[in-house]
Amino acid sequence: LQLVESGGGLVQPGGSLRLSCAASGFTLEYYTIGWFRQVPGKEREGISCISRSGGMTNYADAVKGRFTASRDNAKNTLYLQMNSLKPEDTAVYYCNVPIGVGGSWGQGTQVTVSS
Repeated sequence: LQLVESGGGLVQPGGSLRLSCAASGFTLEYYTIGWFRQVPGKEREGISCISRSGGMTNYADAVKGRFTASRDNAKNTLYLQMNSLKPEDTAVYYCNVPIGVGGSWGQGTQVTVSS
């Protein structure tokens, strides 16, 4: 089982990024997937989850209206479109599949929002 996040980087406030999470070693369409982020010294924060078909999504208040989760099960890939980015969105972003104790995580991708 493997999850590989990509698409992070440095962006100015107000900018956009699209993160990807490539899944392998399991059947993606069977699972609801979560997106999380973590700032050094703080607990990992859940920011979004997307249902197996992609038809239902939920978002934390901090990102609601700015972030959009989607998925392409045929490509075994999930996406997180992030718009109107703020400095407080700076974090390492992870996707998680509920397989195994605590779920399984990718290595994360760094997002830095700074002018």
